[in-house]
Amino acid sequence: MVHEVLHPRNWKATPGYSNGMAATGRMVFTGGMIGWNDQQEFETDDFAGQVRTALASIVAVLAEAGARPEHLVRLTWYVTDKKEYLGALKEIGAAYKETIGRHYPAMALVQVVALVEDRAKVEIEATAVIPA
Repeated sequence: MVHEVLHPRNWKATPGYSNGMAATGRMVFTGGMIGWNDQQEFETDDFAGQVRTALASIVAVLAEAGARPEHLVRLTWYVTDKKEYLGALKEIGAAYKETIGRHYPAMALVQVVALVEDRAKVEIEATAVIPA
């Protein structure tokens, strides 16, 4: 593990995220990535499909700084429909593992009224730390 996962010993295990991460190094921040491709075009209105595209965009931006998915320390997810998110968890999990792997940084998920792009169903911000 590149970074230290912070999880109090007496707490129940978390499913697919960490409660906290400790890291030292060069910090990398992404803007909010949505489910459109590198030409700013939506290829799907499927929730999990948009997640897959947003995560791939995060990986591409991280690569520009020399970072990899295992350097992620935090993801903040903004979704327009919590029920749609929950209904697609299996597919989202598969997209996550295919794109990020089995690295689970600290995460937060917030339902919002809307995102700036009308077709966007999810927007994800990322923070990574490249070890010194």
